[in-house]
Amino acid sequence: MGNAITDVEGVLVGHHQRVGDGWATGTTVVLVPPGSAGAVDGRGGAPGTRETDLLLPENLVQQVDAICLSGGSAYGLAAADGVMRWLSERHLGMRVGAGEHEVVPIVPGAVIFDLPRGAWGNRPDSSFGYAACETASADFAVGTVGAGTGAKVGRLKGGVGTASARVDGFTVGALAVVNAAGEAVDAATGVPYAADHEAAGEFGRTWPNVPGAFPEAAPTDLNTTIGVVAVDADLSKAECRRIAVAAQDGLARAIRPAHTMFDGDTVFAVATRARELVASDAPFGLAARAAALDRLCTAAAETFARAVVHGVVRASSLAGLPAYSDVWPVSRSGRDASGQ
Repeated sequence: MGNAITDVEGVLVGHHQRVGDGWATGTTVVLVPPGSAGAVDGRGGAPGTRETDLLLPENLVQQVDAICLSGGSAYGLAAADGVMRWLSERHLGMRVGAGEHEVVPIVPGAVIFDLPRGAWGNRPDSSFGYAACETASADFAVGTVGAGTGAKVGRLKGGVGTASARVDGFTVGALAVVNAAGEAVDAATGVPYAADHEAAGEFGRTWPNVPGAFPEAAPTDLNTTIGVVAVDADLSKAECRRIAVAAQDGLARAIRPAHTMFDGDTVFAVATRARELVASDAPFGLAARAAALDRLCTAAAETFARAVVHGVVRASSLAGLPAYSDVWPVSRSGRDASGQ
C-alpha cells in the first residue's frame, strides 16, 4: 500500500502545471479502468463542473473513463477536452458505433478558483489535460502540483493530497485538491483539524501546538475543494453516489467552514467493479450489501479527510502564500516540517 488513490488497482494519476512568468496553475487527471462506474456529490454554492448530470443514477451512461480536476475556474474546464482527445486516440470510451474508433470518452470534471495566483489569461486549456494524461502513473507527486499548483486554503498554501485504506478486503483511495475559503489548520496550535484521522504515523511529524506566526492574508471570495474517491468494489452509480456523499463528510471534518456559498466543493466517486461487494444470493443479501456499503462510506470519509491534511502539509509556498512548513517549520520533537 502506497497510501495513495492509486492503491486501487488500475487507477492512475497524472499532473501538468506551469509555474513562473505569470503562471501558477495546473491540471490533474485520474484515469480509471474501462467499465468503471461513477457518481458525484456537490455541496458548495459556487461549483464549476462538467458532465455531472450524466452521473445521476437515473441517466443512461453507466461508465466513466477519467476525472479531470483543474485550476483556472470555469476556463479550466477546457482541460477535459484534452483528456477526451488522449482517450479517443486510444479508442477508450463509450462505444457509439461499429468501428473501434467510434467512442465517446466520458470525462466529468471540476475546477478550482486560482486565477489570482497568476497573470490574467494564464489558465489551463486542452493541452494541460492531454499532458496530464501523458504523465499518468501509479506513482505521482503531491503538494504544489497539478490542479493544486495555485491552490489556497484559508491563510495557507493548499495543494494535492492523497491517502488510502483497506476495509473488508477492499481498497478505498482518495485524492483531494485543497482550495478552500475556510481553514484546514487551527491557527492557535498548528494542528490540522483532521489530524486525529492519522493512520500509522502517515503525516510524519509531531504537531507543534504553538500559534502560527504569519501575516493575515486577504480573503478569497471564490474557492473550492475538489477530489475523487475510488474503490475496487462492484458498485452501482447510486452506490457510488453514497461514497461521494460520505467523502464530503470527510471534507467537512478537515476544513472549517466547508461548503460555503463561496466554495464549489465537489467530490467524485468511482468504482472499478473489480470485486463483488456482497454475493447476490448471500443470506439477508440486501441488508448485508447495505452494511458493507456503509463500511466503505465510513472509510471514504476518513480517507478523504486524511487526503486533505496531506494536501496542506505537503504543499510548498507559491505566489506569496506561505506553506504549512513556513509557518510551523519545527515540530515539538525537533523534526522539521517535512518529518526529517
